[in-house]
Amino acid sequence: MRRAMKHLAWGTAVSVCLTTGAAASASTRDADAEERNAHCLREFDATQRADMESFRDFDAATFRRVHADDAVSIYPTGERFTGIDAIMAAAANHFTRKYAVWSWTELNRRVDGCRSAVITYDATYDIPKYEYHQRALTVVTYVYERGRWQAVMDQGTLLEISS
Repeated sequence: MRRAMKHLAWGTAVSVCLTTGAAASASTRDADAEERNAHCLREFDATQRADMESFRDFDAATFRRVHADDAVSIYPTGERFTGIDAIMAAAANHFTRKYAVWSWTELNRRVDGCRSAVITYDATYDIPKYEYHQRALTVVTYVYERGRWQAVMDQGTLLEISS
């Protein structure tokens, strides 16, 4: 009987150690996942800010860098451009002439961990020199691939235009 009690005590101690170890391991995995998610959110915020500000500030190199090679852009006019080269060609006048004033207000954001993100903006594009004004709802989709966020799709829906 004494021997059985000794084995029972030993088994209980091992079980407690294993359970505690498993709980600690799960806790570590949860903490690692939370830290990874927080890191992805910080990186996303930086990419999203670079995307919007580079267009506003006529920084073509940064704008190109935050877009995927196969990105798609659909202008509020309905024109569709596939691939970053086509997008940059379509926006060439914006980046070289520097007449326009681009502004945006974020309306909604959804970030799905380190996978994807979608933001809706109320955006305006004004060219004061030509008394041109365009307002659109713009939706930008980002994906996290190969360790970085990239814009893969933006689409504008025309709300108003005047010139």
